[in-house]
Amino acid sequence: MKTKKLTEMTNEELLQYHKMSKVVTYTLAGAVFILFVVTIYVAMIKGFGALNVVPIALLPMIFINLNTIKGIKKELNTRNLL
Repeated sequence: MKTKKLTEMTNEELLQYHKMSKVVTYTLAGAVFILFVVTIYVAMIKGFGALNVVPIALLPMIFINLNTIKGIKKELNTRNLL
């Protein structure tokens, strides 16, 4: 699937993409937070394991998505939609 640039999207597409990106990003952040808490608990009970680094490895995805949302908001402000 080829993605369009933000400037090439219609207003409706951009608003829908903004809404979807926010839902996905905040859901991912919540899941990573829960995974981080569970990982700390398991590490305290059973010790450190290889899966303890998974929440840390997923953090860059959250920051990338937050950066994308910031760019979408900037484009929405340019079009006076937000």
